[in-house]
Amino acid sequence: MSFIPPVISLQSFEAVARRRSFALAAAELHVTASAVSHQVAKLESHLGVRLFERSAHGVRISVAGENYLARVGGALSALASATEDLRQGVSNSLYVHSAPSIASLWLMSRLQGFAEAYPDISLNLSAAHTPSDFELGQADIDIRYGVPNWPDLVVEPLFVESILPLASPAFIQKHRLKRPEHLLGVKLIQSNVSVVQWTDWFVAFTDIRAPDRFPVRFDRAQMSLDAATQGLGVALESATIAGRHIAERKLRPVFGLEKAIKLKAHFAVYPARHAKRPPVEAFLAWLHREAATSSP
Repeated sequence: MSFIPPVISLQSFEAVARRRSFALAAAELHVTASAVSHQVAKLESHLGVRLFERSAHGVRISVAGENYLARVGGALSALASATEDLRQGVSNSLYVHSAPSIASLWLMSRLQGFAEAYPDISLNLSAAHTPSDFELGQADIDIRYGVPNWPDLVVEPLFVESILPLASPAFIQKHRLKRPEHLLGVKLIQSNVSVVQWTDWFVAFTDIRAPDRFPVRFDRAQMSLDAATQGLGVALESATIAGRHIAERKLRPVFGLEKAIKLKAHFAVYPARHAKRPPVEAFLAWLHREAATSSP
């Protein structure tokens, strides 16, 4: 096995990186600041890189340190969770990682049903744009968003989504939005991480060139949808992910459901070996049942 640094050195590094202070990291770990500094220096010596830039103004994590933290931080968290589960006698734990928007807008409202159906499974849910690293044991299942290109993993699409212009009923009425060309006269909300951009939609349904600039941009569907409900403009988002907004009449498809780009963009991803665990098998079956009932 390749060299693995001592856990205490990794804990010291992670604490300093998170707290941006040797003193605060020492207080958290119940050791002296010099002990933390020694462990970090020892780790830097083993790795042959500087993890922090030290100055009279404090400590700043280096680029190498940021990259290393992104990898080992999740591993330490997984180690701590596994240890706590064992201490508490939890044998049926399940760790699910998810893209943020589907977690907050679609998954959270359904979790009570999972908890009632499987009361013996201890579910742990985390959300971030960065996919989980299965080699580091960060998750059992990852619900990912994007173009599926994840070799050596099982990739299961959840549902077909309709990506279409959405706006508040008041905004649609105020600007008399009846035809696609009317969109050129209003503010369009840009979702930076969406697999479908305004250019794609204009090409698919009009002979008009999409605007080059957008007055409002967001990196999460949640914020784009919330901005649209506030009348800041028209969002181009998934009718499935925006299901609650549409059901509550906060948003409405501007041109109905016909002018929508349909695609599969959310996937349940996991290593094949994980499927052998009963909690994983149960969650996947439940997840697909819920996805089958989702419709714009």
